[in-house]
Amino acid sequence: MQKNGSFAVVYRFSVHPGKEQNFLTAWTKMTLLIKEHEGGLGSRLHRSSNGEYIAYALWPDEQSYKKAGSKLPTSALEIRQTMRESCASIHTEFELNIVEDLIG
Repeated sequence: MQKNGSFAVVYRFSVHPGKEQNFLTAWTKMTLLIKEHEGGLGSRLHRSSNGEYIAYALWPDEQSYKKAGSKLPTSALEIRQTMRESCASIHTEFELNIVEDLIG
């Protein structure tokens, strides 16, 4: 049962101790900018038992995801930099075509 979006991306963030709030604020701001300017459908952020953050971002399709970035306002550069400085590492773990969607 397909609902909203057909493409998802999973990210893994290892955040420096003491930088969690900076990361969370920047992640939230960036996600909202991507929704507003790039057509992203939103994201969920989770924290794993080992302390890493895992984000699941939903897109209408793979093409929208691949084209994203050019429509963001200049303020996104500073927000992205804050995210990078808050993290020891950032990985794109999976780019996924949704087969079935039973969330919601």
